[in-house]
Amino acid sequence: MSPARLVTRTAHRLDPDPRRVVSKLFVPGEEAPRSRSRAAVVIDRILALDEAEVSTLIDGVMADFRDRHRDLTDTFARHFAVVEHEILDRASLTPQRRALIGAYFTHEYSPEAAALFNPSMVAHPDQSGLAPGQLRFVMTVRCVGEGHLSSIGFRTGILGPAGALTVDEPGPLLTTGITRAARYCRDVFLRRLLDLGNDEQTARLVLGELPTTFDARQLDDAVHDIHEHTANRQRVRTTVDHVRRVASAIYDLEFPAETALSERLLWPSAPAESHGMEDARLVRFVDDDGTVTYHATYTAYDGLQVASHLLSTKDFLHFHVTPMAGRAAQNKGVALFPRRINGRYLALSRSDRESTALVDSDDLRIWNEPTALHTPAVGWELIQVGNCGSPIETPAGWLVLTHGVGPMRVYGLGAMVLSLNDPSIVLGSLEEPLLVPAADERDGYVPNVVYSCGGQLHDGVLTIPYGISDTAIRFAQVHIAALLARILA
Repeated sequence: MSPARLVTRTAHRLDPDPRRVVSKLFVPGEEAPRSRSRAAVVIDRILALDEAEVSTLIDGVMADFRDRHRDLTDTFARHFAVVEHEILDRASLTPQRRALIGAYFTHEYSPEAAALFNPSMVAHPDQSGLAPGQLRFVMTVRCVGEGHLSSIGFRTGILGPAGALTVDEPGPLLTTGITRAARYCRDVFLRRLLDLGNDEQTARLVLGELPTTFDARQLDDAVHDIHEHTANRQRVRTTVDHVRRVASAIYDLEFPAETALSERLLWPSAPAESHGMEDARLVRFVDDDGTVTYHATYTAYDGLQVASHLLSTKDFLHFHVTPMAGRAAQNKGVALFPRRINGRYLALSRSDRESTALVDSDDLRIWNEPTALHTPAVGWELIQVGNCGSPIETPAGWLVLTHGVGPMRVYGLGAMVLSLNDPSIVLGSLEEPLLVPAADERDGYVPNVVYSCGGQLHDGVLTIPYGISDTAIRFAQVHIAALLARILA
């Protein structure tokens, strides 16, 4: 039996929904880089309106948009606060005029307007209320909207029994949550500064006497205390800029408890991810003491460079985000193992852009040098190979879903098995792809692609959610016993 015949596609398909929108700050004139703001001119025009017209306009806006957002009044107030410095006599403004100014500085953005793809699936933290044989799952999805801007969304559903699959309808009101500065780790700062090309002497000078962990105020004080003569040196100025960049990429994110999980959107918040948060690889990580944490590695893209970042949560309400450091984290495709092995955190990476390597870490943030594991070897993967999500533990070994790129840049999915106690040992791999684009999956935003960021094993069936041509999401299933037998034959 060929590997492809092991797989059964389900009838499910998740398409992007442009009706799901978020409200974002909009400053006229700043739509394009290096353009001039027209905020003051627009505000003057609003101030010239009489109160009757103000009331008519804001009532119309609320009638048209109130049901598309969770708290539009609060949004208008926040956006008014961004531009109110342009107004000399702010105290005389009526609440209606303040809200109207906020409305003029707000626009809707549809995160899924262009595409929905590259999902990753794990067991949901809430398994209550299920029938025998069922497992509730949570799934990350990559959303792409105007300008090819990627964000991370969520879906939920139920697996089982006997391979059954149900995907819940997502909630209609998206929210991006509230970001806050987090505490920083000196070791991560230092290693990340080296990754960005700073010399160690200058990096240590800028960080000064900062303790092992510190906050934004302590960081500001350390930078302020640099002697004026030293601070004017070009390499020091560059390092200070990089310190600010690293600090901005470390943050906490919180969502309202009343929101459904599918209504929460991880929106790019740092300069390092300003052009997108891509391809989250979600894993349910169980530590040695039984503590469960959900981690996801994702690609942060700033328009020029990519880097691997880590987000962590226990409840999908509160998230911590941090860049990962070390050569293994300098490219795409880091996937964490779901537990420590021999006391170490392990991950798969693709730091050389074309092959799979095994890397280890003391703390999930700073990663050591990669060890080659799987290089392009057969026809369907000669351009590059990589993982398709975190390894899945089975009695026979760690099952790793892989991807390979072949002629005409066709992406296929494969699989290999690593030793449970020593994952540097490859026990077997498929010579042919497990899944390739079907005839009705070849056309899309990026043609001829099937790609996954992680599947879920339940009741002997491996469910693989996958993106089709960077456009939509479908699902495939394979009996794990048959797959392992084929790989290890």
